[in-house]
Amino acid sequence: MDQIAIIVEGKNDKSKLRRVLREEVPIYCTYGTPGTDRIEKLRKETGEADVYLFMDNDASGKRIRGMLRDIFPDAEHIYTRQSYPGVEHTPEEYLIEQLEKAGLEDYII
Repeated sequence: MDQIAIIVEGKNDKSKLRRVLREEVPIYCTYGTPGTDRIEKLRKETGEADVYLFMDNDASGKRIRGMLRDIFPDAEHIYTRQSYPGVEHTPEEYLIEQLEKAGLEDYII
């Protein structure tokens, strides 16, 4: 299995995903709009892993996604519906559907 890493905005997004993903999948947080230090830390933490970006579908989520796109040009982007107020409020069935679409079915519990 390839080494993967998922980057989300906050710890509530992380705990929501943790409920549907296997324990060994690392999930990292930007903790809002990341500064240079945070971005550098994310780059180090993810290493050689295939990176997946799962941000909220709102203005700040799009801004963060744009910043991270420069650092992780090969990252796979996962989206939640605009009608859900962020990843943490996305129903688990829909999260699973999006993770499967991204090819991560092997990592879902």
